[in-house]
Amino acid sequence: MKVLKFGGTSVGSVESILTLKRIVEQEAKQQEVIVVVSALGGITDKLIATSQIAVKGNEEWEAEYEAIAQRHHDMIDVIISNANRKQELLQKVDALLEQLRSIYRGVFLIHDLSEKTQAAIVSYGERLSSNIVATLIDGGMRMNARDFIKTERKNGKQSLDAELTYKLVRKAFGSISCNDVAAKGMVFVVPGFISKDRDSGETTNLGRGGSDYTASIIAAALDAEILEIWTDVDGFM
Repeated sequence: MKVLKFGGTSVGSVESILTLKRIVEQEAKQQEVIVVVSALGGITDKLIATSQIAVKGNEEWEAEYEAIAQRHHDMIDVIISNANRKQELLQKVDALLEQLRSIYRGVFLIHDLSEKTQAAIVSYGERLSSNIVATLIDGGMRMNARDFIKTERKNGKQSLDAELTYKLVRKAFGSISCNDVAAKGMVFVVPGFISKDRDSGETTNLGRGGSDYTASIIAAALDAEILEIWTDVDGFM
């Protein structure tokens, strides 16, 4: 098993996301693959900035929200050619975008942006991108990270509940046997960064850079052969 994590730049443009598709599908011919994806490049910052506009009672949040929605629609229009798959994906994406709009409107109306609400807002970046990638990749199957990445409140902040998380990761992926005919050629796509509070059930996150953390957690829990962190930049450091 191999775990591949793709950052925002790797899903930030049409060229990059199609490269992701080629890489993953080639790897999937050789072994079971789990793909962890970040939000489309720049979207997390855009989500945060829009929430800051909304909480001030500034109606400009609507234009910023529409730009976020259009960015995802434009990507889908270009990269998904199958009409049925595109329609199914758009239904999922539009449902998520409508939820996001409702949250922003609430923030705008009451001029309040709690930690809980901010965590919910930023989660939409990965929720949207993972649906797009799972549809794009042949054999892609989206997994809900909130089902198995669990946090707990410690010293006023959210921390990973490693023991529970490892147990749930093994259960989630172990329930789909790679020896099962139906699972052959399947690629598991997981939204990075997102988690859920084990006690309250509220959406939480693993902090900036959390998608790398998600991939590392999954790779360690499943004793993966290798974890690769892919990015789309010139040169290396």
